[in-house]
Amino acid sequence: MVVAVAGGSGGIGAAVLAALREGGAYAWDLSLEPRPGPTDASFIRTDVCDPDSVDAGLDAVIERSGRLDGLVNATGLTRDRTLMKMTDEEWRDVIDVDLTGAFNLQRAAARRMAETGRGVIVQITSINGLRGRFGQSNYSAAKAGVIGLVRTGARELGRKGIRINAIAPGMILTAMTETLSDSARERACSETALGHLGVPQDVAGPVVFLLSELARHVTGHVLVVDGGQIA
Repeated sequence: MVVAVAGGSGGIGAAVLAALREGGAYAWDLSLEPRPGPTDASFIRTDVCDPDSVDAGLDAVIERSGRLDGLVNATGLTRDRTLMKMTDEEWRDVIDVDLTGAFNLQRAAARRMAETGRGVIVQITSINGLRGRFGQSNYSAAKAGVIGLVRTGARELGRKGIRINAIAPGMILTAMTETLSDSARERACSETALGHLGVPQDVAGPVVFLLSELARHVTGHVLVVDGGQIA
């Protein structure tokens, strides 16, 4: 299986890459910047906000591996501020990456997968796209939009052999959440039914499942992975 992972340099994306490779898949990292450390031959510089860059990234995957079986979008950006204090730039930055980027990736992957009559797309959204979250008008709106994108895509593309699903994580311990205060993490932990926050590997497993033949009759679904945070 050949899978492009947008945002593979981030916490969840890196865990998805590792899980896919452990299972024998060819997984490519489509990110703006590579992870620190030794050069990774699977890295393809890609700006999800730029449709031409997305096209070039996916074409590079097909050129090097011969096909594209799956796409995972693990990109994400937050610029938290309450509604009345949020700037236009903070709104646009998050919408551009989290929603427009998701659209650019899904459209480009669908066009290529439709040519072969098969493919699987997994978008990483958030439980905050399913509920309101204080200080996250931009992020919650973007992630709710991704859910609409997934469900509409599933309707439009199912007869073309393409499945599209989403994962909605709760708070996951990554570099992005490390910037939050201890009290914010403690509040999120107190919401969970399991009594602890998730790690990237907790998301990677469900992503691999949705990409696999075990989920061949699953499309248009939002799988919540939150330790019971919104149960």
